[in-house]
Order: sequence, then structure tokens, then C-alpha cells
Amino acid sequence: MAKDTKSGFSDAERAAMQQRAEELKSMKGVKGLAKRQREFQACLDAIAELEGADRQIAERFHVIVSEEAPDLEPKTWYGFPSYATGGEVVLFVQPAAKFGTRYATVNFSEKANVDDGEWWPVSYAVLEVTDAVEQQLRALVRKAVAR
Repeated sequence: MAKDTKSGFSDAERAAMQQRAEELKSMKGVKGLAKRQREFQACLDAIAELEGADRQIAERFHVIVSEEAPDLEPKTWYGFPSYATGGEVVLFVQPAAKFGTRYATVNFSEKANVDDGEWWPVSYAVLEVTDAVEQQLRALVRKAVAR
């Protein structure tokens, strides 16, 4: 991921920032149910645009979040399939292809209740969603939204 020495951001990073600006612009003036429906569709569209392992991971994670944390609202955030409460992102999938990384990650924001003592992981590399991985993701999602 080559950096532009002038701005300090790679082309992929600048594209992600542009995506975020477009996400915000597309929701300007849209409220309530219409906004949630648009954000939901944007999340599904973002997943549908993925390929290979990125798509498989994002599709399974979408199902897991829908079943384990149905109150979270699907949306996109910097183009990532994301899940929020009160407009604040709690969980998101960063596809490997987005920044040319070796693996996709499932990420938890500071709004997620994953705290565990003095330190804890907030990002997990995922190569594929096996039964064992799915069970771990389900437990993490439940913990993230526990009150």
C-alpha cells in the first residue's frame, strides 16, 4: 500500500475517506425508517460487492450479528459492512481486499463491551468462518452488546 508523500494517505485510504463522505452525503436529510432501510441496503450491497473469502466472512458475520444482536442496525462505515446502535458503530468487517491485506478482520469499536481487565483484543483476523470460528464470533458479538 504505497503512501502519497504529500498527504500521507494511500490511494486506498483516500478512497475509503471518499466512501465515508459519500455515505454521509447520501443520508443527509433522511431520517427514521427510511434511513435505516437505506443503511441496511447499503450494508447488503457492500457485502455483495465482495469476492471470495471476504464475501464468505462478511455474509456469515451478517447472519451472526442478525441472530445474536438483532437490535444492531446494519450500515456501512468507510465502505465496511458495519453494525451500529444509536448511529454509533459497534462492530464491522474490514475485508482484506479493501487495503490489500493478507486477511479480513472482524473489529469491535470502543462502544462494544469487550473489555477484559487491563487489555483486550478489538480486532480478529479471520481466514474463513468454520464452525469453531462461528461459535467464537457468536460469543464475541453477544459479549459486545451485553449490558
